[in-house]
Amino acid sequence: MGEIRDSVEVALELDEKSVYSHIAHESAEDIIRIISSLDAERAKLRGEIIYYTDDWDALIRERIARGKRHTAFDFYNPALLDIWEEKVKLGKKLRTIEKLSYLTLGAAITLTGVVTFLTGLPVILIGLSSLPLVFFVRDRIKSSLDLLYYELTQFFIDELRVILSKHNLSPEKYKFKLFSENYFGVKTKRTSSGIFGVVEGKSEE
Repeated sequence: MGEIRDSVEVALELDEKSVYSHIAHESAEDIIRIISSLDAERAKLRGEIIYYTDDWDALIRERIARGKRHTAFDFYNPALLDIWEEKVKLGKKLRTIEKLSYLTLGAAITLTGVVTFLTGLPVILIGLSSLPLVFFVRDRIKSSLDLLYYELTQFFIDELRVILSKHNLSPEKYKFKLFSENYFGVKTKRTSSGIFGVVEGKSEE
């Protein structure tokens, strides 16, 4: 009768390449969802009606809450999580600035309206002259958010390329829904269901 080995010894003999490929697959699956969700947010900024409902922010938080290490965030590239956190903070800050700007301008117009009503002086014209600032703020915030979503999306596309290349996974199996076509290193295909992207080229890593 052969020697009985414990589970640790058996586990150590697992095909490491196969295990890592499985983890790479799960990471790639997560990343293509995140890419599509981020690009959907960009499309919404342009005023497009988007029916894509996957929540990239919720996905990441769900992974973190479960303490799951089968994701690119803490297994392949820990910096991904830090970059994501900073971008999310910036996005929330921009949204807050936008809301405060609208509230401030609205309060200024209301105040000048009240003064005009009480004094009969056309002070409200001063308040109304600030209306163009509303469009200025909206356009600047919109442009900043678009850039933020673009940078995040491109970053995840690049990370997906690294994972697929490193583990010899087929890019065609990890195509992702897109609403824009201006990303680098992505081959886009138009179908009856919309635009789909496939990463192309191999990372030097």
